[in-house]
Amino acid sequence: WATDPIAIERLNLMNMAKLSIKGLIESALNLGRTLDSDYAPLQQFFVVMEHCLKHGLKTKKTFLGQNKSFWGALELVEKLTPEAGEITASVKDLPGLKTPLGRGRAWLRLALMQKKLSDYMKTIINRKDLLSEFYEPNALMMEEEGAVIAGLLVGLNVIDANLCMKGEDLDSQVGVIDFSMYLKDGGHSSKSAEGDGQITAILDQKNYVEELNRHLSASVNNLQAKVDALEKSNTKLTEELAVANNRIITLQEDAEIAKEESSYQLETRKVKEYPPYTNVINWEFRNIFTVIDSAADGQALGETRKQLKEETLLRLDVERELEVQIGMKQEMELSMKMLEKDICEKQDALVELRQQLEDLRAINQQLSHKSQSADAGSKQKSEVIVRLEEKINQMAGTVKQLETRCKQAERERDLALEANRLFKQDFGDKIESLQTETQQILRQNEKHIYSSNLNNLVSLFCSTPDVFVFFQKQCKNCSGVFCESCVSNELPLPSSILPETVCTTCYSHLLQQYASTPT
Repeated sequence: WATDPIAIERLNLMNMAKLSIKGLIESALNLGRTLDSDYAPLQQFFVVMEHCLKHGLKTKKTFLGQNKSFWGALELVEKLTPEAGEITASVKDLPGLKTPLGRGRAWLRLALMQKKLSDYMKTIINRKDLLSEFYEPNALMMEEEGAVIAGLLVGLNVIDANLCMKGEDLDSQVGVIDFSMYLKDGGHSSKSAEGDGQITAILDQKNYVEELNRHLSASVNNLQAKVDALEKSNTKLTEELAVANNRIITLQEDAEIAKEESSYQLETRKVKEYPPYTNVINWEFRNIFTVIDSAADGQALGETRKQLKEETLLRLDVERELEVQIGMKQEMELSMKMLEKDICEKQDALVELRQQLEDLRAINQQLSHKSQSADAGSKQKSEVIVRLEEKINQMAGTVKQLETRCKQAERERDLALEANRLFKQDFGDKIESLQTETQQILRQNEKHIYSSNLNNLVSLFCSTPDVFVFFQKQCKNCSGVFCESCVSNELPLPSSILPETVCTTCYSHLLQQYASTPT
């Protein structure tokens, strides 16, 4: 099936019908108004439908055998569906239509405006016994592709169309499929597979048109051979007619000469003076000879007339045959002109297809360039990805090392905390007892100092007398009690950041300690 060219043509036409119907419905819905005859997607839809209906048409058994038309198949709808008779009558009454092709085009447009095109197509496709009179067994209308297209036509019932039809335009239209609008629709997706599929479809269409062109050329050659043979036979018949005319003229001249001779003989016999006969027997013999001579002349005249009549009938037959040959020659000339026109249309279509093929090749080259640039970009990105993966692997190793170090540090910290806890547990009680003892000693010392101050009324390290207890101060470093003049200095202590009051002795000692300690 894949290698059957007829099957490939049917598949290509079905795909084109799908694209045309889909594009027409989408554009019509986006347009949002009634369609007219100048709407490009609608024109392309009719062209595609015309190609579908022409596929596999049988050749008419007439002298103009190459003129194929689908009008006869569309006339079957009137027989199968009586309501379609109105469309057929309107087509036949349409002024200016001269060809069956124009009538078929007008019928398609009227059926679309009535939103009955899908129903009518299904009606005739279901009667393949009647369609077999017009189509070959492997034609699109006889296969399942025709039923698929008829089903797709149901979607056209959602659009409204108001078409102006002129007979001259319908007869002279050139049915060429414009693939550019479908390529625009498919060009939105920059997939090379779809581009290749469209190029394959265009190439199939191009091969189909070239095959049709070859068939038309062969038909033209056959018709040219027939025309040459008819011209030769016409020349021979003309020569035979001239010979027959000359022969008729000669016979007419012979008949006139025979008439003249017979009349002359009769006249001479009437006026001729016969010598006197001696008796009655001689007179009777003379009458008998006269009757015999007149009978011979009448018989010769009758044969001449009979021959003249035959020659006249022969001439009439030759003239009729010549008229028939002249009519056939005129029909041949008309068919030659129509075939030349069809060939010109096919050549124009072939030129357009070649132009579209060149456009597709340019698009394919652009797609290939884009794919190459995309491949280069993907290679660069893959290289960057490889580098990033290497860096990620390195960072993962570093993270693992850091995690190992962190775990080790946590273990060390836990050990240190445990040691600190054990240290505190071991020495906490001793430190508390020492602090208690120190506080007791300080209290005892303070009591002793206060008691001695009360007794002597002087400070411990100062001999100034008459110093009252109320003006005594305590050194924050050694906790000694002194007079106000002996505790007038301030220094920051190791146990306090803020400056505290100290005695003169502690002040000198702390200054020496701070001077010897590096900052």
